[in-house]
Amino acid sequence: MSTMTVLQCAERRLDLSTAQVMGILNVTPDSFSDGGSVYAGRRLSVELALKKAEQMVKDGATLIDIGGESTRPGAMPVPVEEELERVIPVVERLSRELDVVLSVDTSAAEVMAAAATAGAGLLNDVRSFSRPGAFEAAAATDLALCVMHMQGSSPATMQRRPSYEDVTAEVAHFLSYQQQRCQDAGVAVNRLLLDPGFGFGKTLQHNLELLNRMERLQNVGAPLLVGTSRKSMVGLTLDKPVDQRLYGSLATVALAVTKGAKILRVHDVAATVDVVRMTEAVINETAGE
Repeated sequence: MSTMTVLQCAERRLDLSTAQVMGILNVTPDSFSDGGSVYAGRRLSVELALKKAEQMVKDGATLIDIGGESTRPGAMPVPVEEELERVIPVVERLSRELDVVLSVDTSAAEVMAAAATAGAGLLNDVRSFSRPGAFEAAAATDLALCVMHMQGSSPATMQRRPSYEDVTAEVAHFLSYQQQRCQDAGVAVNRLLLDPGFGFGKTLQHNLELLNRMERLQNVGAPLLVGTSRKSMVGLTLDKPVDQRLYGSLATVALAVTKGAKILRVHDVAATVDVVRMTEAVINETAGE
């Protein structure tokens, strides 16, 4: 079980003694839920991105996850130059304006290095730093790193007949290996997060089983980041389109907190903050401050 209560994010320290909420800020035109939401016509608007991030911070987010490449099932890679043009101006602006940990959702070494210079505090890679140069680039920074489990080599192919003997055991084994790999490269454990990868190379049954048994992943060591917001596991279970998955998503958040999640990556920050606070009040048998 993770006993780490502080995550070192470059110069910032994030308190994990209570679960924290990470707001999703997609600067893409094609993400599955909110693609294009910070675009004015066909152009990315840094001002709209800032406005959206400000609202999430006001609602209680302590991290903002900025993504310039869609990782929805079937999504194709974005050229590095285009990803840089989308992500870095937003990171630079938000780092000047907001007192919050900025996470960059990327698999590209060039974007990782540029994000560190621009003011990011966390690198969040769905491919677990497996692209050429990515691991070296990430380890060379002083940013926190989040490694995620995904069966398959990329979002474009991950949902082609995923198969497991024991999904929870296999995810735990993968995350344990990745944690050790990072530590062997000199990345301190207080800079590491582990993401089970809900919706990444997993069927509905795999996702439900993984969430139900997620407490087993606490034995790996590093804190858990969980992202189930608006995903197909909610839509398929409830037969709801993306814009009607709030309540189902909140149910998964409450369950994830009871199973040990320390960071919840979500679209709907205000509602999630209330759910997290209420769930932790019950777990701790105290309303806190």
